[in-house]
Amino acid sequence: MYFKDDKQISLFEFGQAAGLCLNPENRWVKMSHLVDWDMLENKYSNLYCEDNGAPAKPIRLAIGALLIKQIEGFPDEKLVLHIQENPYLQYFCGIKEFSYDIPFEPSLMVAFRKRFDENVIREINEMMFKPKPAADKSDNDKTDPPNHGTLIMDATCTPANITFPQDIKLCNEAREKTEVMVEVMHKPNRGKQEKPRMDKQKARMEYLKVAKAKKNKPKVLRRAIKKQLFYIRRNLIYIENLMVHYDNLSAKQKEELETIKKLYSQQKYMIDNHTHIVDDRIVSISQPHVRPIVRGKASAKTEFGAKVAISVIDGYAFVDHLSWDAYNESSDLIPAIEKYRKTYGCYPEAVMVDKLYRNQVNIKYCNQKGIRISGPKLGRPKKDEIVNKQQEYKDSGIRNAVEGKFGIGKIAYGLGRIMAKLKTTAETTINLAFLAMNLVKLLHAFLQFWLEKLQLSKKWAF
Repeated sequence: MYFKDDKQISLFEFGQAAGLCLNPENRWVKMSHLVDWDMLENKYSNLYCEDNGAPAKPIRLAIGALLIKQIEGFPDEKLVLHIQENPYLQYFCGIKEFSYDIPFEPSLMVAFRKRFDENVIREINEMMFKPKPAADKSDNDKTDPPNHGTLIMDATCTPANITFPQDIKLCNEAREKTEVMVEVMHKPNRGKQEKPRMDKQKARMEYLKVAKAKKNKPKVLRRAIKKQLFYIRRNLIYIENLMVHYDNLSAKQKEELETIKKLYSQQKYMIDNHTHIVDDRIVSISQPHVRPIVRGKASAKTEFGAKVAISVIDGYAFVDHLSWDAYNESSDLIPAIEKYRKTYGCYPEAVMVDKLYRNQVNIKYCNQKGIRISGPKLGRPKKDEIVNKQQEYKDSGIRNAVEGKFGIGKIAYGLGRIMAKLKTTAETTINLAFLAMNLVKLLHAFLQFWLEKLQLSKKWAF
């Protein structure tokens, strides 16, 4: 059940303990004024049930806590403690007066990330930092206004919090999990029927013999994987037979069982066909949605996580496409340009992208719309062709904005390692990082504006 908050309090209405006086110049106070909490309250209160259940936490508290977590990088447990101890964070979250009580249980953060999913956070980001869509033209006025503005685009991988996936390591983990499942399902038969033979110690020693070696020959590694697959297959047969009479596995174990079955079939296919490539390859049993993303970077040729394509407009970053499967980001260019036109009423004057976006389809489209796309022409340069190196250097400097967003996002906003384990909560976390990044940028722009205004007033004071 959700009770709508009548109005958001001002700083002077915030109930303060004796001797406590909040500074109106504090960053959290100023940042709270940049968010239209009433609009969020009215728009998203329908996400909650109105006729049943316990009273829900206010929307401002939920979104405020999510933003604080992304900006400060706190784990869920420490986040709750910081909100409990800090009156400025309590004010930012819309709490009416300073309280020493815990605002909510840390486990509720998972519910917040599920409630305000990827689509909601992306919508909030665009509502706050993009202008309202331009009105549709009438039939009498079909001419487009002149192109204006710059659209910057790029894509990156946001690594998930998993260990580097080695086939032998994944098989060992799958074997250990199936052994636990067999023991759980055999528990009602304890004392009545002999426990299925699993050779746990033997299988463990065979794994350690390969895992602890400095270097293994391909034949040795292949033989070790085959042995682990044999144990997994035998355990799966035990589980299938026991499941006819008993169904005492937890929901999480049932999900892991389906993942292990898929992992087994993939590993067996690669062993039988002498290949290392398979569709929708499982790289983590706990996070089966994670896929390998080949990036070709010097630090890591392959990363494991979601691929995120963003566009930067006027210094603010917006997520265009988020996928757990590898894809060619050049397909995002035309939809992003059309979205720009719908939002701003005109096409961009220039598009700053890397060479991957520069294919024949995208270049032809940009030429038809009168959009300049950065980078050299396709093919071998002509003998007498004049290259404007100054323009290319300027374009590369402009495109650094999107690289900077990825850099600061991975260093300061948690994009370098996504700690959320569920697919939906991980997607929410990624979009929250860009929302928090834009909100901090807006705060800096607001402070810079008033600082310049203050300096100008002092200049003319005499």
